[in-house]
Amino acid sequence: MTTPESYMEFRPLMFSIAYRMTGSISDAEDIVQEAFLRLTRALRDGASITSPKAYLATVTTRLAISHLRSARVRREAYVGSWLPEPLVTDELAPATVPDPAERAEMSDSLSMAFLILLESLTPTERAVFLLREVFGYDYAEIAEITGKSEPNCRQIFARARHHIHEGKPRFEASREQRDEVARRFFDAVSGGDLSSLLDLLAPDVAMIGDGGGKGVALAEPMHGSVRVARFLLGLFRRAEKEGTYAVPALVNGQAGAVAYDAQGRVASVFALDIADGLVQAVRSVVNPDKLQHLGPTSDLYLRRDRDLPWRSWPPTSPRRPRPTRSSKASLPPRTRGCASC
Repeated sequence: MTTPESYMEFRPLMFSIAYRMTGSISDAEDIVQEAFLRLTRALRDGASITSPKAYLATVTTRLAISHLRSARVRREAYVGSWLPEPLVTDELAPATVPDPAERAEMSDSLSMAFLILLESLTPTERAVFLLREVFGYDYAEIAEITGKSEPNCRQIFARARHHIHEGKPRFEASREQRDEVARRFFDAVSGGDLSSLLDLLAPDVAMIGDGGGKGVALAEPMHGSVRVARFLLGLFRRAEKEGTYAVPALVNGQAGAVAYDAQGRVASVFALDIADGLVQAVRSVVNPDKLQHLGPTSDLYLRRDRDLPWRSWPPTSPRRPRPTRSSKASLPPRTRGCASC
């Protein structure tokens, strides 16, 4: 008899759909778990699953749509800027995404900027757009998954694509160029070099923070290279006195860093949007609720005037902070979810 364990190979696909739909690792994990529970019940009741991949993709997508509809009121009442829960990975798995161009495209569709843009779509529009644009489903399959007619799915996708492409973020096409800009950025910040930092920031660069009303973050996004540069350098100077540090990592497929306090607890996660050889945006998640999947969380950002320094880019081991003398917190565990999403 076929068991749910036989279908675990589809878990990365399910997580990829659920995470892009919700922007939340914890919610995506819950949706995937519920989808497998429904599969278990269906098999127990004697159902014949002719296409496990289609069945699980359908259940996952419909659960995500229902979740988004119920979560909309909570999202509208969110305090301050909303950012997705950060997905921290080494790199997309080569066996899953062998082609460099495809790997870059998948990274871009994981980016915080892209996931934020998806927030402007209705749950159904988001599902249709992702299934077609990111996962390559044909319209007949999308119609089956969403319960819409095929002509309706075509109309929904055209409308969503027009809306998304108007504001679609641009990213550095070359990974090497991206890594070089990130390395120079972090070196400039850690070295307190205002001139070099300004050379790496776009004139209209934005600094966005997500505290969710629990962590200390900018009340409004900050714009302008001079303001953002001085703000970042000020954070680093305070961090030197506090013993906090940052470990470079890929955050949602883009260059970034995970910041730890002196006890090795997760304090925040940073992600950089890099295009045209310049940093276009710096996004910081300090809401402790969105960092729990990375390990023990710090209370550092629950107080005023706290931030972090940086290590050199590119990352060597994004999930292993430097050893500390404190035994109060263990090293962060491996990120839940899918590194090949």
